[in-house]
Amino acid sequence: MMRDSAALDASERYRLTLELFAAAEEIMRQNLRRRFPDATPAEIEDRLTIWLHERPGAEHGDAVGRPGSWPRR
Repeated sequence: MMRDSAALDASERYRLTLELFAAAEEIMRQNLRRRFPDATPAEIEDRLTIWLHERPGAEHGDAVGRPGSWPRR
């Protein structure tokens, strides 16, 4: 039975975050295989790595607002 997200403790939320990331990564890997059917597994992994670093629309991360430096002073 799935509990309300407010009832999840920090470790459960972290585990769920990692599971969602792994699922999204696999979906993108499948997408790349479809788009580049002749690519080797190594080429697919290279393309996946590039996509993770330079995703269109999220070049500065997924958060809203302006990019800033860290640590903030």
